[in-house]
Amino acid sequence: MARNFLTDAMWDKLAPLLPPERGGMGRPYQPHRPWIEAILWKHRTGAPWRDVPEEYGSWNSIHCRCNRWSKAGVWQSVLEALQRDADTEWVMIDCSIIRAHQDAAGAQKGGSLTRRSAVPEEGVPPRST
Repeated sequence: MARNFLTDAMWDKLAPLLPPERGGMGRPYQPHRPWIEAILWKHRTGAPWRDVPEEYGSWNSIHCRCNRWSKAGVWQSVLEALQRDADTEWVMIDCSIIRAHQDAAGAQKGGSLTRRSAVPEEGVPPRST
C-alpha cells in the first residue's frame, strides 16, 4: 500500500477547488483523491511517470489528467485559491537566531582577516587609541 500524502483536513480544503467528478459528457471521472495522491507521489519522488505505483491506477491516465488539468488552468486556480487562504500560524522569526555575515559587522574592507595581537611587536612604538 502506498503512503498517503494528503490528510483528511488537507483533502477537505482541496476537494472543492477541483472540477466535479461527474462531467457533462463521456465517462465520469474516477474519484480525484487517488489521482491527486499519485501526482503528489510522482512530484515528491521525482520518479518518471511510468514508475507511479499501480495502486494509484494507470500511469498514463494519471499523466493525461495532470496535463489536461494543467492546460485547462485547474492547477493555477487551485494554487491561487490556496494562496488566498494561506495558514501562516507556523511562521515565526526569532531575532536570537538571525546572524549577520562578518562583512556586515563593520569590519574594515580590504584588510587582513587576522587580528593584531595584544602583544606589541618588537621595534614598533606603542599606539594609543
